[in-house]
Amino acid sequence: MAHERQPGIDGLSRWLGLRWENHDRLRLTIRDELINPAGLLSGPVAYAMVDYCMGSALWQSRREDERIATIGISINYVQTAREGDVICEATLDRRNDRIAVLSSRVSHEDGRLLATAIGSFAIFPSERLGGRERGPETPAG
Repeated sequence: MAHERQPGIDGLSRWLGLRWENHDRLRLTIRDELINPAGLLSGPVAYAMVDYCMGSALWQSRREDERIATIGISINYVQTAREGDVICEATLDRRNDRIAVLSSRVSHEDGRLLATAIGSFAIFPSERLGGRERGPETPAG
């Protein structure tokens, strides 16, 4: 289920050029601004992909009165890339009423594994936000 109408859910995801293919898969095309001084895709770009992808996957499983927040993500960089498309996929491994654990893989379009990650997210009632009902509107949602 491709989504082309909006390339991101906020300013950072739009600047990065994140494109959701569905709620648990996103893609970006490497461009000069995302390359570090060594000529490689900058590590924080992959980290941001993981956080957005995990958050989007979890957002789809939440109840209307729930909100989510990243607690922590551990990422292992296997290798990197210089050009082409990078794809991130996330899987909801476990969740209860308060915590969710997700895993993620970042790969190059040629199939090379670039990074693996595991993340934990808090799940809490939206009234804890002081009455604000704001949350991400995932493009695939």
